[in-house]
Amino acid sequence: MSDKKNSSIGNMFTSVTNTVGKTVNGLTGKAGELMNDGAKRLTNLIDANGDGTIEIDDFIILGLRIPGVGVNREAFLRAELKRDFPKEVIEQAILTTPAQAGITVDEADKLADAVIAYERNCVTGISAALGMPGGFAMAATIPTDIAQYYGFMLRAAQKLMYLYGFPQIDVSEKEQTFDSETMNVLTLCLGVMYGVAGANSALKAMANALAKGVEKKLLNAVLTKGTLYPIVKNVAKWFGKKMTKQVFAGFFKKAIPVVGGVLGGSITYLSFKPCCDKLKESLKDTMLSNPNGYKAEKDDIIIE
Repeated sequence: MSDKKNSSIGNMFTSVTNTVGKTVNGLTGKAGELMNDGAKRLTNLIDANGDGTIEIDDFIILGLRIPGVGVNREAFLRAELKRDFPKEVIEQAILTTPAQAGITVDEADKLADAVIAYERNCVTGISAALGMPGGFAMAATIPTDIAQYYGFMLRAAQKLMYLYGFPQIDVSEKEQTFDSETMNVLTLCLGVMYGVAGANSALKAMANALAKGVEKKLLNAVLTKGTLYPIVKNVAKWFGKKMTKQVFAGFFKKAIPVVGGVLGGSITYLSFKPCCDKLKESLKDTMLSNPNGYKAEKDDIIIE
C-alpha cells in the first residue's frame, strides 16, 4: 500500500475516531443501553450458523468464507515442492504422502516453517489495519478482523496438514453449510493450536488411522459420532466460553477509541506463530508423517 493510501486510511480512521470519541464522552445514563445494543448486534454479525450463540463453528465458517482460504492440496504441494524436489518425488507425494515419497521430517519442517512465516506476515498486516480505533461506528470491523485472523489460521492449518500427509480437506460450502467432518477436523486443529486438552491426541489418532489405511468413511463416522466426537465437543465447548469473553472484551475496547492498530498487529504477530508451531509439532510426529520413526505414546487413541 502506498504512502498516499496509508495517509488516506489514517485520515479516515482519525475522522471517525474524533467523531465517535465525542459521542462516547457525551454518554451518561444511556451508556449501558448502547453497550448492550452493540453486544447484541455483534452477536448477530458473528453468529454465522444462526443458532444465537458465539461458538467455534461460527469462527470456522467466517474464516472459510474468505476467498483464498481453501487450499487445494495438489496445487499447494506442487508449488511448495518444485523448488527442492524432482518431478517424480512430487508426483509420488501428491499420489500418496510426502513421507512416502521420501521427503524427510526435517525437509517437511523447513517447508512448514516457511508456510507459518508467510501466513503470519499476511494476517499481521490485516490485523493492524482493522485494529485501528473507531468506537461503535467501527464495530463491524470486529467480525471482519475475526474472520481474517481465523481464515489465515485455517489456511495455515490446511497447508501444514498436507505437508505432513493428510489428504484433501473439503472446505467447499454447499448450500451455506460445510461438511460436519470438515468442521470437526478443523475444530481439532484449532484445539491443538490453542492447547485444548485432548485435541492433540485426537488429531494424532486421525493421522495414525490414515497411515494404517483406515477408510475415510469410517474415520468420518468416528469424528461425527464415534471415539473422537466427545473430544471434538469438549474442544468446541472450551472455545465457546473463551471466544465469547474475548470477542466482547475486544468490542468494549473498540467502543472507546484509545488503542491504535499497531498494538493489535503486534499482538497478532506474537500469538499466530506459537499456535501454528503447536500444530506443526503435533503433525510431524505421527505414523503418517514419520512412518519409520514414530513412537506410539501411552495416551494414543486407538481407532479400529
